[in-house]
Amino acid sequence: MSEHGKKLIAPIILVLGFVLLDIRVGMVLLKTTLPKGLTVMGLVLPIAITLILIGVLIQRIVEITRGEEDDLGNY
Repeated sequence: MSEHGKKLIAPIILVLGFVLLDIRVGMVLLKTTLPKGLTVMGLVLPIAITLILIGVLIQRIVEITRGEEDDLGNY
């Protein structure tokens, strides 16, 4: 495995874990007997978190492939 591949494993596993957790939260919310308004509000947060995490993961992958592993060096 390449040098970049090893550095990508942890971020991908973490994001995948959080996405699976958010999916599970959404499934539980859909199965509960809450009013529709509360269910929709409860689903918006996991969906937003999932989209943000995927965006951050894409940014991290680009940084690693460019060789910018240490973000603190920019400041």
